[in-house]
Amino acid sequence: MNRKRFFWLWTALLVLMLAVTGCGGADQAGSTNTNGDGNQTETSSDSSSEPGKTELIVGMDDDPPQMDPHFSTAAVDRQTYQSLYDKLIDIDANLNLVPQLAEDWEISEDGKVYTFFLRQGVTFHDGTPFNAEAVKFNFERMMDPDAGSPRASELSPVQEVRVVDEYTVEVELDAPFSPFLAVLTDRAGMMVSPTAVQEKGKDFSNSPVGTGPFQFVERVVQDRIVLERYDDYWGELPKVTKITIIPYADENVRVTNLLSGDADIINRVPPKEIEKLKQSEGIELAETGTLGFQGLYLNHKGEPFNNAKLRKALDLVIDREAIKKVVMRDAVITAAGPIPPSSWAYDDSLEVVQRDVEKAKQLMAEAGYPDGFSFTLMINPKPVEQQMGEMIQSMAAEAGIDVKLEIVEFGTMLDKMDNHEFHASRLGWSGRTDPDGNVYPLLHSTGYINYGYSNPEVDGLLEQARQETAPDKRRALYTEATKIAQDEAAYIFLYHEIDYKAYKDNLKGFTPYPDTMMRFHHVYFE
Repeated sequence: MNRKRFFWLWTALLVLMLAVTGCGGADQAGSTNTNGDGNQTETSSDSSSEPGKTELIVGMDDDPPQMDPHFSTAAVDRQTYQSLYDKLIDIDANLNLVPQLAEDWEISEDGKVYTFFLRQGVTFHDGTPFNAEAVKFNFERMMDPDAGSPRASELSPVQEVRVVDEYTVEVELDAPFSPFLAVLTDRAGMMVSPTAVQEKGKDFSNSPVGTGPFQFVERVVQDRIVLERYDDYWGELPKVTKITIIPYADENVRVTNLLSGDADIINRVPPKEIEKLKQSEGIELAETGTLGFQGLYLNHKGEPFNNAKLRKALDLVIDREAIKKVVMRDAVITAAGPIPPSSWAYDDSLEVVQRDVEKAKQLMAEAGYPDGFSFTLMINPKPVEQQMGEMIQSMAAEAGIDVKLEIVEFGTMLDKMDNHEFHASRLGWSGRTDPDGNVYPLLHSTGYINYGYSNPEVDGLLEQARQETAPDKRRALYTEATKIAQDEAAYIFLYHEIDYKAYKDNLKGFTPYPDTMMRFHHVYFE
């Protein structure tokens, strides 16, 4: 049996004043979570301090745009998914592959056939059975070219899915694909109810059905998502019986609700609050390295960024160390590429792009823009993002680049990007357990987070890396591809995040994971 387990300083006074302004108190009181009547939702501080309480209140950084994992493109979606859906395979806190819905698996000698032995006695939240036919349905749904699932790219090597018996399924690939098992630890491995999909159609996302430890109860967009424990869960029942997920897009409101007791745990702690929370009585702060990257997506299909010299000029005007220190309060690691230090494929020989305004001006002149150029940068309506946008705007202005900032709500930003209705977007990628999940989708011409970048040499390198099994050889291929993409400014890499989760100290059993996803199966209150 063959198993595989994978594991620059900007001190301008104006900027600092902006940073202080942005870091003030909750000046958007209207952002406090309300229901449709304008009343605050029922998340009282009294109940938060009750010993042995069984409802978990989660403060999220955004409202998940999509509740169907097969059509999701946002990291915040995945936070909810960890409770709703099981995957064929999961990871542990050390990024090792561990069984979930697949109890075991075998890989053929040629690396092209994966046989999964499924867990028996599992039911979806609608009571229908999980079995090999359900797995086949899920794969084929994601792979359907007419469906438009982002998972299709992740599963592109799959040639056929065969039901061997009720609890055994074979997946045949057209060629060896080293990241395949790791792909199944994310949305491509999340199983949805075939019956619910067939009955609900496109409405499935509004009432999702999985096999996870919690089942969907209700959703009020931009207000709350409510989950309840699934008492027929195949594994150990969670001690928490109800999860209420509340989106607090305003980071000040998010932190305030944690400190007041109206939230038990919050996602994405703002850098300016890290030290404060470390010293706050009754608060625990979990810290871990992450798998993703943050920076600027550029639209290669339209002006100005269909011009590589203008892309590189923008790349060269940005001082990453200044952003790290002033905006991110040193709570990040500057990035030279898509692979973070937490990955086995990280190559520290790759150098972070250093600010060079004169070189940027030279490139613009060579491109026919000696007086500079203008573009619009989409940013999220969050203080830290506005500070970063203003900082980039000020840096670029020194080279004659006019950056117009457009504040766009997260879901709208994704829609605009998908339709190539943008110049640049300040957005990152949450990362994947296998480096292919960071590099291929971003830099390969067919990648689903690639916005028009295409280089046949890079394509070839990434395709080769998918078939290579030796880690050292795969690392070398990713490094070579990253150097080319960095030189062509396919994406403006800024930093890798350090993930912080803050929670009440009466919440026990919470373990941070490098994928930044919050898993609540084993949490409880004292």
